[in-house]
Amino acid sequence: MTEEIRHDWALEELQDLHDQPLLELVFQAATVHRRHHDPREMQVSKLISIKTGACPEDCSYCAQSSRYSTGVAPEKLMDRERVLEIAGRAREAGVSRVCLGAAWRSVKDGDSFDRVVDMVKGVTDLGLEVCCTLGMLTTDQARRLEQAGLYAYNHNLDSSAEFYETIITTRTYADRLQTIANVRETKVTLCSGGIIGLGESVSDRLKMLQTLATVRPHPESVPINILSKVSGTPLADNADVPDWDVIRMIATARIVMPLSDVRLTAGRARLSPSVQALCFLAGANSIFSSETEFMLTRAVPSPSYDADRALLETLGMVFREPFKAATQCSPA
Repeated sequence: MTEEIRHDWALEELQDLHDQPLLELVFQAATVHRRHHDPREMQVSKLISIKTGACPEDCSYCAQSSRYSTGVAPEKLMDRERVLEIAGRAREAGVSRVCLGAAWRSVKDGDSFDRVVDMVKGVTDLGLEVCCTLGMLTTDQARRLEQAGLYAYNHNLDSSAEFYETIITTRTYADRLQTIANVRETKVTLCSGGIIGLGESVSDRLKMLQTLATVRPHPESVPINILSKVSGTPLADNADVPDWDVIRMIATARIVMPLSDVRLTAGRARLSPSVQALCFLAGANSIFSSETEFMLTRAVPSPSYDADRALLETLGMVFREPFKAATQCSPA
C-alpha cells in the first residue's frame, strides 16, 4: 500500500502521533505492523566487536572512546577465524544477522579494511546476513563491501541535528548524513536510528525520526537504542528513560516507516518481559541477542540466546530466517 509510505512528515504530525493516548498509539502501530510484517517473526542479530576501544571520537555516551576512563581495554582487530567461529555459533542459536563493529572514526583503506572485507565474505558464506558498523566510509568503500556480500551498513544519527552537537564534537551531523548517502549509492541496505536518554527532548527524538523518514527509501532497519549508562562517560548519571517513552518511540517509528525493521536494541536488557512484549506489539521486530550477557563490550548488557528464545516461545513468536524482510516500495 504505497500511499502509506511518506517522506514528508511534518514535525507537528509526528508530535500528534507520539502524544496520543498510549493504547491508541500502540493499536495504530500494531495495525500498521501487521499490514507489512509477519507479527510472529522476530529478526535476531548478534553483534561482534571486531576491534574494541581506543576510538578517537568524543561521543559522550560511548564506553569505547579514548577520551574517557571506562575500564574498556583496547583490543586489536580480531582474526577472521575467531569471527567465523562466533558467527557459526550464532547461526546455530537461530540468529539471522551478524553485525561486525569496529571502534573506528572512519574506514581507512589498507590491510585492516581488507581483513574486514574478508570477514564479510566469510560470514556471508555461512548463510547469514552481514551488517557492518565501521564509522564513516566513502562510496568506493561501500561498493567494496557490497561486492563482498555485505547485507547492511549501520550508521546511526543518534539524535536531532541540534542536540547532536552537544554530545559529539569530533564528527558533524552532516558527516553522518553523507555516510548514509554513500551507502545509498549501493544495494547495501541501510540501518540507521538513534539513542534515547542522552538528555534530549521529545522534540529531538521526533526530529531524528523525521530526518530518517526523508531518506529514500526509508532505512531498512531503524534501531531505537536506550542509553546504556557507562561509568566514566559524561552521561553516566543521566536519568533513566521511562518504559512508556520507549514504547512511544517504537510505535511512532513503526507508523512513520512502515516497511522498516524497527530494532529494540541497546538497553533492552533492563526492560521487563512485559514491556518488551508491548514494544513487540507496537512494531519492534528486530533485537540483538548474545551468547554472553553483554552486547558489545562488558559495559553494555544483553539478554542471552537462551533467555530470548524462552521469551519468544512464551509470546508465540519465532526467529526470522535470513534474507527475509518486507519488500521496500518505490518512493512516491
